[in-house]
Amino acid sequence: MKYLHNEFDLKQGDHVEVTLDKQANVMLLDSSNYQNYRQGRRYKYYGGLAKQSPITLQPPHPGHWHVVVDLGGHAGAVRASIQKITFN
Repeated sequence: MKYLHNEFDLKQGDHVEVTLDKQANVMLLDSSNYQNYRQGRRYKYYGGLAKQSPITLQPPHPGHWHVVVDLGGHAGAVRASIQKITFN
């Protein structure tokens, strides 16, 4: 399984902005769900199929978060820019 991955420590009010060159699945996962994703088990995430870019994801609580961009098993490649946006 090929995918793009970044991880961030996010505080209350922070969010992640993902800019894509084509539609793709964009998911925000906590560490245990990221491990489940990697091992092909059931997992929960925030986000989904991004048909427009950019997409902004905000975690439900502070912590360590993983951002995954994939094509859902379809052939091809996707380019993405993933950045943390911090609000004070």
